[in-house]
Amino acid sequence: MIDERNFRSSYYEKVGFRSVEEKKSLEMLLRDRPFDKAKLKQFCLRFTVPAMYRTLVWKILFGIIPIYEESHDFVMKQRTQEYHDLKEALRNAKVADNTTKQHQMFVMMWLLRSRRAKIDMTLQLETQMLKAMCRLAESLWSISETEIEGKMVDMYWILSGFLDQVQKFNCEIERLRECMSSMLEKEDKELHNHLTSIECLQILPLESWFYSCFAGTISDCSIIKIWDKISVGAYRILVFVAIVMLTTTRRCILRCNSADRVLEVINNITEETSEVIVNKAIESWQQSGSVSLYSQNPTPYTINT
Repeated sequence: MIDERNFRSSYYEKVGFRSVEEKKSLEMLLRDRPFDKAKLKQFCLRFTVPAMYRTLVWKILFGIIPIYEESHDFVMKQRTQEYHDLKEALRNAKVADNTTKQHQMFVMMWLLRSRRAKIDMTLQLETQMLKAMCRLAESLWSISETEIEGKMVDMYWILSGFLDQVQKFNCEIERLRECMSSMLEKEDKELHNHLTSIECLQILPLESWFYSCFAGTISDCSIIKIWDKISVGAYRILVFVAIVMLTTTRRCILRCNSADRVLEVINNITEETSEVIVNKAIESWQQSGSVSLYSQNPTPYTINT
């Protein structure tokens, strides 16, 4: 049976149907009662979550619903009530109204719930981290299948899960920047030297890219594969996305004579290029041994360069 499965896996991968086996593997995991969160985390680290199961998997990983299926209805009723309470509180405080964009409303609800809200929330949303978080919220909102109330509740809680992850690695941002520069120099010294010579390397909006998890920079349909890894706290992959994004567009970047021109190239990455970047980034990240490292130490870990 093992040999037969290995043969099928090899065959599916060669003809471009690797996802067939991944989908079947995930379906087997989702039959476990209670759900095995550790195994689901390992799946997310190693594979892309099929779209039809992504909401369920993310809700389990973020703790939005418990591992015990019989408690899901009760818990989601409580989540729904809290969603309405937060929304109503913002409206009663005249912080938000019917003209407030939904993704901004979600971020403000997260700020209120996590006790990070300030008196002037409109001004607060203009900070670098929260502007990036709003882009993440907007991208997540744009890829949601429908705007019916149940889905809106799911989207809010899933976004909260991602924003919690971003908040956790906030203190690591400078380390991530240093790691990116060091790894880029090893990967492509010519590109690194060029970016340094035009004084671009230090002003690349890496913090914004990391805080937003590349929402608004990489195509939404592609970047969601990276978010599967972020959902289990594997934020180191963002460094690999940044490096691969620069090396993939290196021919255009090497012709740029200013930081503005470099940013123009990056801001015009196509959907096709986005898919290439994401796939290469995941492959490089996995080959670096990060999956094994994270498996051994599921808490935020030190990045080795």
